[in-house]
Amino acid sequence: MKVATFNANSLRSRISIVLEWLDQNKPDVLCVQETKVQDKDFPIEAFKGSGYEFVFKGEKKYNGVALLSNSNISEVGYGLDSEPKDEARLITAKVNGIPIVNTYVPQGRDPKSEMFQYKLEWYKRLDKYFDKHFKADKPLIWVGDMNLAVEARDVHDPEGLWGSVCYCKEVQDAFGKIVKWGFTDVFRMYNDNDGEYTFWDYRVPNGFKRNVGWRLDYIMVTKSLAKKCTGCWIDKEPRKAEKPSDHTFLVAEFDI
Repeated sequence: MKVATFNANSLRSRISIVLEWLDQNKPDVLCVQETKVQDKDFPIEAFKGSGYEFVFKGEKKYNGVALLSNSNISEVGYGLDSEPKDEARLITAKVNGIPIVNTYVPQGRDPKSEMFQYKLEWYKRLDKYFDKHFKADKPLIWVGDMNLAVEARDVHDPEGLWGSVCYCKEVQDAFGKIVKWGFTDVFRMYNDNDGEYTFWDYRVPNGFKRNVGWRLDYIMVTKSLAKKCTGCWIDKEPRKAEKPSDHTFLVAEFDI
């Protein structure tokens, strides 16, 4: 089973990149974040001939998540418990009997802002969500743009960037609490190098060419699935495309 995650930064703007990638790589599941499209405008027609089923939840200009699968999608749910306003940040579904949680975690804007507190609270609620709805000893896949760098090797300038909304102790601790619940970062099972990134800011001159990036996107799985993971890698080719997203695809394969 091949699972991928991709922050599109506007799905309609990257539709050709996504369709080409699906055709060339043929994942079983692709989770997309930051689709930036309200449900009535989702590009349904573009995906109809792709061979993929899809579910989505979006809003105009911001956020938005989608899940595509070449198998039947069932038991679909949106958003965290008791918080309808952030439905467009989380989508849950089952594919081949395995629950998949696709998240677009709030970025946080500024450490002193209300949005940063919202980000920390969102992580706390996500922790409760996993504990309420899932079992750590059962198969579960959690993917998405976590807006977090876990370690110094996950950012291009660890000293200069320390304390920012995506690289600070508060967010690392919030994420770490969820990981302790029972998740494994499958990328680090197969890649131990520094400088492995999934995001390169548009605002940094030649940032991608100079590899001035961050690792913000993750595929996390419970232990029973981690044992069946056969590989995980970052596909940088889509970031070289014309008018790309500022993120690229992260892919993992499982012997299931």
